[in-house]
Amino acid sequence: MAASVKTPTFTIALAGNPNAGKTSLFNALTGLNQGVGNFPGKTVEKKTGICRRNGHTIGVVDLPGTYSLTAFSLDERIARDHIISGEPDVVVCVADATNLERNLYLAVQIREIGVPLVLALNMADSARAQGIRIDTERLGQLLGGIPVVATAANRGHGIDELLDAVVHSAERVLSGVEASTPPAFAINYGTAIEAAIATIQTRLAGEIFVDSFARWMALMLLESDATVIEHVREFDNGPAILAEVGAQIGRLETLLDDDLPILTADHRYGFINGLVRQVQQKPVDRVALTDRIDDIVTHRYLGLPLFMLVMLLVFRLVIDVSAPFLDWVDAVITGPIASWTATILTAISAPAWLQSLVIEGIIAGVGGVLVFVPGLIVLYLFLAFLEDSGYLARAAFVMDRLMTVVGLHGKAMIPLILGFGCAVPAVYATRTMSNRRDRILTALLIPLMSCSARLPVYVVFGLAFFDRYAGTVIWIMYLVGIIIAVLAGLIFTRTILQPDENAAFVLELPPYRLPTGRSLLLHTWCNTKEFVHKAGTLILAVSVVLWLLLNLPLGVAEQEDSLFGQVSATVAPVFEPLGFGTWEATGSLITGFIAKELVVSTLSQIYIGAQDDLDIETTTSFAQDVLEIMVGFWEAAVDAARTLISIIPGIDLTGNNTEPEDVALSSALRDSFTPLSAVSFLIFVLLYVPCVATIAAVKQEFGKRWAVTAAVYQTALAWVCALLVYQGGLLLGYG
Repeated sequence: MAASVKTPTFTIALAGNPNAGKTSLFNALTGLNQGVGNFPGKTVEKKTGICRRNGHTIGVVDLPGTYSLTAFSLDERIARDHIISGEPDVVVCVADATNLERNLYLAVQIREIGVPLVLALNMADSARAQGIRIDTERLGQLLGGIPVVATAANRGHGIDELLDAVVHSAERVLSGVEASTPPAFAINYGTAIEAAIATIQTRLAGEIFVDSFARWMALMLLESDATVIEHVREFDNGPAILAEVGAQIGRLETLLDDDLPILTADHRYGFINGLVRQVQQKPVDRVALTDRIDDIVTHRYLGLPLFMLVMLLVFRLVIDVSAPFLDWVDAVITGPIASWTATILTAISAPAWLQSLVIEGIIAGVGGVLVFVPGLIVLYLFLAFLEDSGYLARAAFVMDRLMTVVGLHGKAMIPLILGFGCAVPAVYATRTMSNRRDRILTALLIPLMSCSARLPVYVVFGLAFFDRYAGTVIWIMYLVGIIIAVLAGLIFTRTILQPDENAAFVLELPPYRLPTGRSLLLHTWCNTKEFVHKAGTLILAVSVVLWLLLNLPLGVAEQEDSLFGQVSATVAPVFEPLGFGTWEATGSLITGFIAKELVVSTLSQIYIGAQDDLDIETTTSFAQDVLEIMVGFWEAAVDAARTLISIIPGIDLTGNNTEPEDVALSSALRDSFTPLSAVSFLIFVLLYVPCVATIAAVKQEFGKRWAVTAAVYQTALAWVCALLVYQGGLLLGYG
């Protein structure tokens, strides 16, 4: 990965609250020099990258967003464990300058640990626009002399100053200056608690590898932190230390008549409140534009229908805006690319089997998936806009009541919404939930959300059977996934996953912001790159294997008589009652277990490759082909722009060209499916067993039992629902 190009001189860790702009800062620091790995033993992704400043190569680790280091949830534990591990030379705490008091809680906790800290006051431009003035120099002094830098990461402001502060702090650490200087920061928790801290700190002397951690560990022990308790238990003198801690906790809670975690948190907030009063000037509160918008989008009755309408608009745009580019990519792949490839293979006297492999296998298989990249780009772009603008947080808020019905709360909507992109990181995102039962239930529901890998299946069938209503059909598929998830949640909640506690739902609603073009493009690029990478690796490999299976035994005349055809035909009767009991449809579902994109790839390879629909006749020159590609792209861009502008009420620049054109596969599917069987097939694809990567993620997080449960229950659910759709449609006369 790019981050390993050069060994970093030192490493920094980015910590911060969700919605504080930590990801924007990470992107501003690292650009495209990013990689994705796993925290050791945690099976959760972390972003890593590199940047350079003043001759230093700086490794950057993006920690999970968290409000505190109390370690109630797994993401908090991961962030804290990494900070105290000694791996980062400097920690950069990213704080939202428009909400200073709340964001400083995490900074204060990190400061208490005693690690080198730089505070980045992000969104400083938004704070100034709201009339907020912050004395950064005074703030740094009150936090024990740490550097404080104002930044606006999404615009690239303050990045150089932040890097200078980071380099200066790291140089002090590496030279030993920082390590030899006692921490100059400590909150006074009152006479009684301070005496208990001192007593425990004395007991810890000599037992821990960094003396500056002693006060912090004593404080965590008094707060009954499970992770620290387990760590201390391993000390030679651990049992005696924990006995002393228990005695101190009993004495303090009797004396102070409250739980110690609440008392220490009150002292921190009291310190922060006084600090903010000294460093911040803020205008008199007035009703902000954000609040006025929220009166509508989070309305008790209007919020949910509005969310559904927004998603309907997004999916209509996915079809309407991307359709011209989809047609263009399809024409390029089945035309010039196939033609050039055939010419090259003929020129080098490639054997017939190799020409078949490349044309009918690789180009038909991989190309059949790449055709839908424009639609995914549009989807990722609009989802990035909704996320960066702050609207998706409102979606989670308005869904809280619906989630309560299934024994969850609105916070579960965050992983579920992530499931619209990819189920694997969504399963890992359940780590933000502190209750294991809630995490398991959410993970079982996530695969019912339509991930982006299913979108090509929806698009190709939508274009084949529903013309101008393809976008509406896609929206219905997403809506059906949500409805089925609610019903499945009701069943789980009343059977094997009954709730054991009612957790309060507190979700931050960040202010609305206009996303920057750079941020939108970067989000879109990262997601699209992952899809294209999969097409160039996994789908390519499966396409080659599938071509081989379609051509064995040697000399087979009909694909149905091939190994793949025979296996698929054996299973096909299972799907006969669902309306798609053909070996072709069955084969695509079999490969779809590996990755849902392979459903389209397999169908394309079977129908398009076998029928030799690819235009491999060289009828034009290379220059003419290139010119046609360029002209086609320009025409697609103009058509897409007209469609986008035409969403404005009263404006119609599309003329009579309202129906999207078919891709080659859409035309071929009409011979094997009816509209009713197509809907049944889409329902099955929506609901059946998640891809291998998702099953592996569930197994890693919750064990083999729950992975098997997810695979079995979804496949059974898909079969039953598709049966009801098809047989019910026949009874109603839609066959």
